[in-house]
Amino acid sequence: MANGVVERLIELLQLEPIGHLRYRGLSQNLGYPKVFGGQVIGQALSAAIQTLDSRMPHSLHSYFLRPGDTNHPIEYEVEIIRDGRSFSVRRVIANQFGKPILAMTASFQSPEPGLEHHDSMPNVPGPELLESEVKLYRDHAEEIPGRVRDLFTAERPIEYRIVEAQNPFRPRHGIAKRHMWIRSNGNLPDDPLVHQSMLAYTTDYGFLETALMPHGISLMKPGLTIASLDHAIWFHRPFRLDDWLLYVADSPSAGGARGYVRGQIFDREGKLVASTAQEGLIRYSGDNND
Repeated sequence: MANGVVERLIELLQLEPIGHLRYRGLSQNLGYPKVFGGQVIGQALSAAIQTLDSRMPHSLHSYFLRPGDTNHPIEYEVEIIRDGRSFSVRRVIANQFGKPILAMTASFQSPEPGLEHHDSMPNVPGPELLESEVKLYRDHAEEIPGRVRDLFTAERPIEYRIVEAQNPFRPRHGIAKRHMWIRSNGNLPDDPLVHQSMLAYTTDYGFLETALMPHGISLMKPGLTIASLDHAIWFHRPFRLDDWLLYVADSPSAGGARGYVRGQIFDREGKLVASTAQEGLIRYSGDNND
């Protein structure tokens, strides 16, 4: 069964209906100044899912419009764009204080067979050989500001094990590529929609940081402003998030105060189950040579 932190995440993504095609979700505080973008993506997808019977999401495209406030709930308005013979499209607007903070378009498909091929999974150490990211934070807890130390070192609903693990506050210069094993910190229900909503939540975590790796800059570096601008996910094949998945992220480009990252997610059998892409704001006023 799911443990307490996992159950709370499942509940976070199960929205309360508050009217026709309208839903409300609570916010969580993860120690960041604003609402975690993955939370809004996961809740928006959950809202869209509640307007369909059996079709599964195969892609979503989101734009972050304003930062969210962790102290207040978020309301989601769903618009039914089209219900065709095989595909359905939904538009979701997330609102706080009467203003949109995220706009999402999601497409759903009835299951059907088709041609099959996919990229091969990289050959990297398995999760059993790696330490959890939470342990890294606990090992370097003295470098975390006191006001958020407990949040950064607390047990999490998703476990992350990074192949290129290092001190998160004093990173080395490296290539713009990261391999991260991800898994829920407990068993999940058999409902595939739960797994998809939770993966949508998870894919935003640590993703844009890949664009910082060539520059050796920590998220907590003074003078750094970083924020997601958009986020896209394509679901290719069924998966379970309570079994290990390998999240491979790279950043082909950064410039103009923006960074671009893309990702591939593989299951333990080497099947490509999802792909992601994101562009984010990266403003840095410090010394790029340090």
